[in-house]
Formats: sequence, C-alpha cells, structure tokens
Amino acid sequence: MATDHRTTADTIADTRPDSFQARWRASAHRIADMALWTHPLARLATTVIAAVLLSVVISVPLSLGGQLVFAAGSFGAALLLNRTPGRLSTLAMIVLSITASSRYMYWRVTDTIGFTNWIDGFFGFGLLLAELYAFLVLLIGYFQTAWPLQRRPVPLSSDVASWPSVDVFIPTYNEPLEVVKQTVFSAMQMDWPDDKLNVYVLDDGRRDEFRDFCAELGVGYLRRGDNAHAKAGNINAALAVTDSEYVAIFDCDHIPTRSFLQVCMGWFMRDDKLAMMQTPHHFFSPDPFEKNLDTFHVMPNEGELFYGIVQDGNDLWNATFFCGSCAVIKRGPLLEVGGVAVETVTEDAHTALKLSRRGYNTAYLELPQAAGLATESLSAHVGQRIRWARGMAQIMRIDNPLLGAGLKFGQRLCYFNAMLHFFYGLPRLVFLTAPLAYLFFGAHVFQATAAMITAYALPHLAHASITNSRIQGRFRYSFWNEVYESVLAWYIMRPVLLAVINPKLGKFNVTAKGGVVERSYFDWSIARPYLILLIVNLLGFAVGIWRLMVAPDAVIFTTVIINMVWTVYNIILTSASLAVASETRQIRSTPRVTVALPAALRFADGRTLMCETDDFSQNGVGLRLQSPVPVEIGTRVDVALFRSEEESAFPATVTFSGNGRLGLQFEDLTLHQQAALSRLTFGRADVWLGFWGNRQHDQPLTSFKSVVVIGVRGLSQVAANLLNILRGRRVALGERPSGS
Repeated sequence: MATDHRTTADTIADTRPDSFQARWRASAHRIADMALWTHPLARLATTVIAAVLLSVVISVPLSLGGQLVFAAGSFGAALLLNRTPGRLSTLAMIVLSITASSRYMYWRVTDTIGFTNWIDGFFGFGLLLAELYAFLVLLIGYFQTAWPLQRRPVPLSSDVASWPSVDVFIPTYNEPLEVVKQTVFSAMQMDWPDDKLNVYVLDDGRRDEFRDFCAELGVGYLRRGDNAHAKAGNINAALAVTDSEYVAIFDCDHIPTRSFLQVCMGWFMRDDKLAMMQTPHHFFSPDPFEKNLDTFHVMPNEGELFYGIVQDGNDLWNATFFCGSCAVIKRGPLLEVGGVAVETVTEDAHTALKLSRRGYNTAYLELPQAAGLATESLSAHVGQRIRWARGMAQIMRIDNPLLGAGLKFGQRLCYFNAMLHFFYGLPRLVFLTAPLAYLFFGAHVFQATAAMITAYALPHLAHASITNSRIQGRFRYSFWNEVYESVLAWYIMRPVLLAVINPKLGKFNVTAKGGVVERSYFDWSIARPYLILLIVNLLGFAVGIWRLMVAPDAVIFTTVIINMVWTVYNIILTSASLAVASETRQIRSTPRVTVALPAALRFADGRTLMCETDDFSQNGVGLRLQSPVPVEIGTRVDVALFRSEEESAFPATVTFSGNGRLGLQFEDLTLHQQAALSRLTFGRADVWLGFWGNRQHDQPLTSFKSVVVIGVRGLSQVAANLLNILRGRRVALGERPSGS
C-alpha cells in the first residue's frame, strides 16, 4: 500500500499546535505508527473484532426513532469527517457509508419482502435484486478506490546505452491519413535514442497512400493479407516480424508527447516482473456528452473516473488494466501469454488478466502522456460502449477472474468489478421504472411503512453520495453517473446478457474518429428508449396526482408522495438523456486545443510581433497579440513557435482579425514542417497536464442543479423538435395539389 512519506513530526509541524485538527491528526499518526500493528496476530485480532462489531451494528433492530437518531449521528459524523483532510478521514467515511448501506440492505432482506401477492413479489424482488447489484458494486468500488497508489515516474539510468529498444505500434483500419499523421509525427520524435526507437504503422486497410507516407518519413509500414481478429490480430502479426524488447501501442488518433517513453520506462528498469505500464486516455476533443451538453472543460467527462481514480486504485492491488493504447508492454511476457488476446472483443483487458495470471506485475501512471480524439456522435459513442460491455461479459463467461489460478484476492475483485460494472443496464432500467409499479398497479415493492423506508434508505443514499463525492470529486461529479448510465442502459443490456449466454456472439467494431457533424439535429433513433421512459414516467406522475386526490389516509398519501418524488428524479434523468441526443454541429475535422504558448508573427516587410497562442490545431492557430495591431484578412505571414531554445516558423494566412486576436490557417506545410509543428504543439511534454483533474472539486448540490438544468433543456429540445416536425407536415399538406 502506498504511504505518505512525510514523518509524523512533519505532519504536526504543518498545523497549528493549538488546533483540534492538528491534535487529532497527531494522535491518529501516533496510533498508526505503533509497531503493534505489524504483528500478524494483532492484525487478525483487530479484523475479527471489527467484523463482529460491524455485524452487530448492521443487524441490531431499532425503532423508527432509534433508527433516525442513529442515521442523524452517523451522517453528522460523516459531514465532520468530510471537512477534515487526509486519507484516514476518507477511510472513516467509507466505514460509515458501508455501515449505513449494509444496515439498509440487511433491513431490506429481513423486513421488507413479505409479499402477499404475485404482483408485489414480481416488482419487489426485481427491485431488490437491482439494489443488491448496486450494493455489491458500491462495496467493491470502495475496495478499489479507497487508497489510490499515486505512482510516480522513476528516473532512467544516466547511461543511455543501457536503455532498451522499443517498437511503437500504431494500428489503423479505416481512419483517414490526416488523423494518423499526427500520431506518427509525434511517435517518431519521442525522446529516445534513434537507434532504439522503431515506429510502425500497422495498416489493416492496406492503403497505398499510407505506405507512401511512411516511406517518405522513413517509418515502418506493415500490412497483412487479412483482418483476422481485428486490432488484436493486427498487433500479433506485427509482433511476429519485429524484435524490440518493449512494445508501445497507440491508437492511431492518440498522439504521444515526446516524454512518453522517458516517463514510462523507468519502472521497467526497476521491476523485472513488470509486464505492462498504462497511462491515461486523455482527449483533446469533446465527447458527445461534452459537445451536446456544452460541458467540455467545465466538468469531468465520462471516462475520467476510470483513468483518474479506478486505475490508480487498481494499481495498489497490482491489477492495472491494459486499455489498448497509451501503454508499454514487455515483449517476452506478452509472447508468453500468446500475444494480445483474441478470444474476446475487449482484447486489451483480457491480455492484462492473462499477464496477471502468469504472475507478472502491471502498473499505472496517472500522468497524461498522450491525447486523442473522442467519439463525434452519440450513436458512435453508444456503439463503442456496447463493444466494451460485450467484451467484459465475454471475459466473465470464459475466463472469470473469480475462478482459476494465478490471481490474488485484490486482483480478483478489481477485475471482477470491472466486468460487473457493465451489467448495470437492467438494474438502471429497474430504478428508472420502479416507482411506476405502485403508481400504475398499486404494487407495494417495500413491505414497510413510508417512514421506515425513509429512515433506512436516505442514510444509505446520502452516505454513498458524499463519500463518493469526496473520493471521486476531481474526476466525476455527483448525479452524472446516473445520467451516463441512463443514456447507455438500454443499449448495453441486451449485448451483455447475450454474451453471458453465448460468448461467441458479436464482433469487433472500429470506432470512427476524425469525422464531422455538418448540421445540428435531434437523433430520434438513438433517443427512442429515453423518450419512452420519459413518457411513462410523466404518465406515472399524472397518475400520482390522481392518487393524491383520492388517498383515503395519511399513510397512502405519504407513500404516493415518495413514489412521485422518485418519479420526478427519473424524469430529470431521462430528460437529460434526451438532451444528449441533440447533436450539435461540428464542422472542424481537426479540433483545436486551447493552450497559451509563446509565438511570434513575422510579416513580409520584416516586422515582427510577439504574441502567444490562444489555441492550435494541425491546420491552424489562434493568436493573442500583446498590443492590438490592425492586420488585414488574407495577409500572408510566418508564425514562429518556440520550445525552450528550439524555434520553427510556418507559413500561414490570416483568416480572422479583431480585438487583438488573429486566426491563422497554415499554408502548404511540407511533411517535415508538419512534423516540426507536431513537436512544438501536440508533442510537448507539458501540453496536457493542465487539463487533467484540475477542475473545481465536486459540490453535490451544484452538480444536481446542473443535471436539472440539462433535464429542462432536454424537455425543451424535444418539444421544439416535435413542433418543427408538425410544422413541416402542415406545410407539406398545404403544398399538395388540389384534389390529391
């Protein structure tokens, strides 16, 4: 387990001696530093005592008043702990959350399932199973993320001659050359000895323009005669004809920084058993959620939780997943397990599992050393997630991490939770419709009073919310997980269930990158499940109003209110899902990266203006002038970019001028100029660090407000699009010839 390398004295010195917080932290450190805890018998005894005490707290029956007092006290303690920095406070909050949730689930199983008819039983047991699934994911999630390892790079030997050789694989199938170019440019310019760095484009599209491009740059080009096993087969074919000790793999749109290998390779030199080093997948273009909801760089995207927290937590347990790109793998162990796995469509995670079973170590560095293109449309995003979900279900079916030899307990749980996560489709749909069972059919899914349900359920939900907010707050905002799951639930449910039944079903699908969305439109096809869910929840709410009007007593009235509140929450989630389906126009095929870099503008008459970049792309750059100077549109200039002592100039034409800003489009850059541009922009070692995990920490109430706003926007977009359709039909009817 990773430790804080500061001594107890250092920790105390950082705080005021008269502070309660300082005294509390000092006492905690003194207790934690006692040699007693290293003795096996002491650890066993404390574990047994803790387990007994926890089981008592979970199972002791309390009256309504007693439960409310317990809930208020434990949640108050959690709020105080949340104001206290440090990992010990986080662990204490996790214990309180597990206690509240376990107490709720124990009560659910023992006191609330005495169903008296088949309708209550059908809906009640369905909800209970969904809750048990969510509870299990919560517990294992805490296990994964309670203590992220926070590994840091290890310096390489000063003897460059001792550095190993590395093959860089860039697999491609149907992506345009303009997308692949930047990755190749940056890969060939990584800071590594030239005689020990070999870059290969693995072209499963077998395109002559790619071959000619590689020949002109002097990088390797490999193609095979078929496309067997898709990306995995492509890499395995390249392994057979290359021989470097290590292999770095990048998706063809993932552009590495020049420091990638120097940051990653040090750990391989320290740990002979290390077989794979993974780094984050960072994206410099918005995914469909960010683009359609206008949240790019405002809040974390869907994937940042995994790369920001989960992978770092997996690393503690030596269970880092290979994610198919932005990684280095040692050739020997990879060949020992038969190359990249081909049995499932998530070949990357399965390969890491195989390496772990053979006793090799895996590692993760939470430092973005490459950046790529996100999916451009919601339909493409859904297709990608379907493949991931199907593949993880296939692994669970044919190579279940809970079974078989070679894995330690922590590894088994981390791999199992990764697979279990993708089974959320059916439980999420259950949660989105559960209150309708009562509102439509009068089904009592809880055999308990509304007051008891509130007393047990609210602490469970509140503790989970604030604890996860503390753990995940840099990389996932509260309530947004429900939005992401609501969007994907319907689409991943069927493939996952089918893959469990027959793991051979389904095939690898390539995620398209580098496209454009020429006009804004509402994707009615992808939105159909959310629209249906929205309509039935709105109907349920209307029925709830009627039930309130005819409620014979306060008990039924309260029960209706609880179900209506739940329904309103579901309406918000489904409305937000609809907002994601409103595709925003995207006309740039090369997204711009917002970053300030030193630059200079040189005119034909010899004048030079110092400035800095607002943003850049492979086709142009935006500049901010130090002092406003009129520059006519169409003016030809040279723009110089700098990195330390290095400088390169690029011909460009002014396409925008105003308010002290200029927009430039590069003109006819040679391949070597394009490579220099990549080195000074996308390949900079520090270019992505400012974007990673630096947003404001999650504030649950603010986050909930943002989801509500998005939900309202979704409702208005649906209404506006329906009105447009109706107007279009009226116009069409009005234009029909008479008598037709």
